[in-house]
Amino acid sequence: MKKLESIEQFNEWKDNGKHIFLFSADWCPDCRFIEPFLPELEEKYQEFTFIYVDRDQFIDLCAENDVFGIPSFIAYDKGVELGRFVSKERKTKEEIESFIQSLE
Repeated sequence: MKKLESIEQFNEWKDNGKHIFLFSADWCPDCRFIEPFLPELEEKYQEFTFIYVDRDQFIDLCAENDVFGIPSFIAYDKGVELGRFVSKERKTKEEIESFIQSLE
């Protein structure tokens, strides 16, 4: 999974191609819970590039995108938001897969 390094990079990726941004943090137990199966989801849904967004590093970006709970996902295709799975609740592999499938 790629890691977001700058706001400019976020805008570039958001506007070009199909990306799913994972808003997360190292200290978040629910974020750690989903880590083991993320590589499997990346492999299964290769039409998307998955991007890790560190919530603490990009708190303003989170606020701009109404991400007030983590882990959260927002998907874009060439600048158009396809969908979002944003909440503070723990997410299961099945819930994340259902979200991704709903984007197609």
